[in-house]
Amino acid sequence: MPFTFTAAPSSRISKSKPKNISLKRAASSPFGSLPQRKPIQRAQSKPEVVETEQDDLFEDRLDDLGLVASLATDLSLRDVVQSMNYIRSHMFDEIPERSGMNSTRISEVLNFRRFLPPIVTNGHVHALIKSPTLVEREIAQLVSAALLRKITIPGRGIGRSSISDALVLVKDWELLIRDTKSLGSDLIEKYVEQLRATSWTSIISIDALTGDESSILMRAGFLSAPSQSLNSANVFVRPGDDAASGTMTSIASISRAASGSLAAIGGHGAVHGAGGGGANGLRVNRPQPVSLVGGNQQGSYTKRQELQLALPSTGSFLKLLTDARIHLLSLLSKSKYREAPLYLLRERWDGGIGSNEQTRRSFRLGEGFTEVLPGRTRKWKQFYGLRFEWVLEECVGAGLLEVFETGSVGRGVRAV
Repeated sequence: MPFTFTAAPSSRISKSKPKNISLKRAASSPFGSLPQRKPIQRAQSKPEVVETEQDDLFEDRLDDLGLVASLATDLSLRDVVQSMNYIRSHMFDEIPERSGMNSTRISEVLNFRRFLPPIVTNGHVHALIKSPTLVEREIAQLVSAALLRKITIPGRGIGRSSISDALVLVKDWELLIRDTKSLGSDLIEKYVEQLRATSWTSIISIDALTGDESSILMRAGFLSAPSQSLNSANVFVRPGDDAASGTMTSIASISRAASGSLAAIGGHGAVHGAGGGGANGLRVNRPQPVSLVGGNQQGSYTKRQELQLALPSTGSFLKLLTDARIHLLSLLSKSKYREAPLYLLRERWDGGIGSNEQTRRSFRLGEGFTEVLPGRTRKWKQFYGLRFEWVLEECVGAGLLEVFETGSVGRGVRAV
C-alpha cells in the first residue's frame, strides 16, 4: 500500500488573515501608531535619610544653667605639672580584646602612640584648672626655673583654632634625647647643655654646634631651621601677626601672659625676635642682607645664622590634634543648633559603640543584629583610639566649644 503525505493536515503552515483596518480608532496624534512601552522605574539618586529617635528628641535648644568652669575629673590636680602628666596619661583608650584589628594594625597603633612627643598645649591645661591667672603665673615661674619650656607653633590653624603655644617639661625632653643612643654620648651632653642654657627660647646660635653635629640632630628630629625667616615679603607685616612673622612677640601670647612677667612684654628676645638689635641683647648672630646677583630682591634677609630646638614627630602630633578638632566640630554640626548632650556627642565620637563594653550590637533594618567592632570605626582607623574627653578638653581650651549644665540630660556641649 503506497504511503503518501500531504501538507494539508500539518499545522505549521498558516495563512495570513486580512486585517480589518476600519476597526482601528483614528489617532489624535501622529505618534499614536508607534509601539508603546511601560515607563522605566529609575532608582532615586539620593537615598532617603532615616531620622533616628535621638535626633528627634533634641529639635529644640537645650536648657543652659551655667558653664562648667573646669573639666577636670580628678580632684587631685592642683598645679601645671600634675595637669600635664594627667593629660599625657589619659590621651588614648586601651585597645580592647576584640578590637577587629589584626596584629599588624595593633603594632602600628602602639608604635604611633610610643613615638609621640611629650607636648601639651597651653589651652588644654587651662581647661583643667579654673584660674587662668594662676596658670600663667605658674608657667612663667617654671620657665624661669628651667623646669618647663614654652614653645611657639606658628602657622597651625587660623584664628581661635590655631595652636599657638605648647608646653614641654625639661626632664621629659632630656629623657627623650638620652634614650636616642644613636646620637652618641658626647653629642647628647652637648645638646642637653644648650637645652638648659636657653630655657627662655628655642633658638640657638649656629656656632654652638658643628656642621656634622647639626646634620645628625636634624636627621634625628631634635633640631630644625627657623619656621620662617625674615624677608622682604614680611618686613611690613602688622604687629602681632605671629603666624606670618614667626616670632613670639604676638598680641595673643602677650595677653595670656602673667602680669609683671617678662612674657607680658614679649619675653627676653622680643626685640631680636622682631629683627631688632642692641649691645646687651641675645648672643645670636643677626641676619645679614644677601644680595642676589641678577635679581630684584636685594636686601632680603634670607640667611639666618641660627637653629631651632625641636622634638621628633611633632608634625604627627599636630596633625592628629588638628584633625581631631575638626572631626569633633563636624559631629556637633549635625545637630540643628550646633549643640548636643555630652553623652550623645561621645557616642558619635565612638562610632555608635558604647564605651562600657568592648563591642555592641547595632540593629539594622532588614539585616538583624550585626556585630560592630571598634577597629572599624573612625576613632581607631584615623585617630588611633584617641579618647573623647581628651579631644573635648582640647576644644574647650582652644575656645571652640563650651560645656554647660542642662539640668535634665546632664551636661551639654555647644559650638562657639
